[in-house]
Amino acid sequence: MSMPHWLNDQHTRIRASVRRFAESQIAPLSQQLREEETVPYEIWRQACKLGFAGLPYSPSYGGGGGQWLSFVIVLEELSRVDCALANSLMANSTVASLLSNYGTHEQKERFLRPILDGRQIGAIALCEPNAGSDTANIATRARLDGDRWVIDGSKIFISNSGTEITGTAILTVVTGMRADGRKEISNIIFPNGTPGCTYGPKLRKIGRRASTTSELFFENCHVPANHLLGERGAGLQQMLAQISTARILIGALALGILRGSLHRSLVHVKARQAFERSINEFQALQFKLADMATHAHAARLMLYDAAALKDAGASFNQQASIAKLFATQGALEAAHQAHQILGGYGIMGLRSRVPLAMPKCWTSKAHPRSSA
Repeated sequence: MSMPHWLNDQHTRIRASVRRFAESQIAPLSQQLREEETVPYEIWRQACKLGFAGLPYSPSYGGGGGQWLSFVIVLEELSRVDCALANSLMANSTVASLLSNYGTHEQKERFLRPILDGRQIGAIALCEPNAGSDTANIATRARLDGDRWVIDGSKIFISNSGTEITGTAILTVVTGMRADGRKEISNIIFPNGTPGCTYGPKLRKIGRRASTTSELFFENCHVPANHLLGERGAGLQQMLAQISTARILIGALALGILRGSLHRSLVHVKARQAFERSINEFQALQFKLADMATHAHAARLMLYDAAALKDAGASFNQQASIAKLFATQGALEAAHQAHQILGGYGIMGLRSRVPLAMPKCWTSKAHPRSSA
């Protein structure tokens, strides 16, 4: 697949580095990680040592000072092999962005640096049983008592929580009521291990299983008053400011799934024989593969464009929304078609039967060549 003209040699090197890491370190353990539903610390540490977690953040706090476009490539290549680690990296990135954009120097030194260098992993504690996209319905409360916040409530669907390396969580809470009767919502930096916080059982998922997800319960939890992130009452604005960037990153995960589905389908049709010939000669399958390749190419162009606009300091909200919508829809369809093409091997998840190694090109005359 041809690359957009704005990619350079550095992007090519980053892609190659991430691909080598994903195929050598993650792919052999993918089935085990799914079953155990956890990402080992060693893999996370290696990813951070290579600079994946801190890539787009300031070198002043352990970041790489790189581009968001490069970070999109990182998530894309990781997700192509296994979406779980990429999802953990994305959630960690949201914590890093909030700390980077709104934290004090002291907060960045204490909480940002460890989640960029691999010592810890960050979590966003936003969702509640009755407050998902309706963030204004948040019920978890924090009241200021002298020099500390006292927190009571619960959170659900929290990625990166309850692991052996979980560090900082950004906790979105109600800190009071406004004069107009609306809730005052703020973000509080919440260190893992704070007394009064307990984890529910690990939540079982049908996808991204190696990315740990848990419930959190808070009962009379105390954190210092200086753990408030940014201005009091600015919690929703802080979260909403991350949405467009999050859409690009979610789109990158979807693009990786789309490309992984295409890769495994191509390998399978080259190897599989039916009715005394290779199934890559069947036109119906060629049409499916052509659609996957088209969607992957278009999604990549959209996502890279949105990320490049962000890097340039230009408005990218609309482009991010379009790219995320197109990429996620394409990923869902590609995954479905890959299951149809692989048949029982796709349902059983027999990765050894369908390796990641790709043919150099797609040779059928029925549709364009692609190395996706």
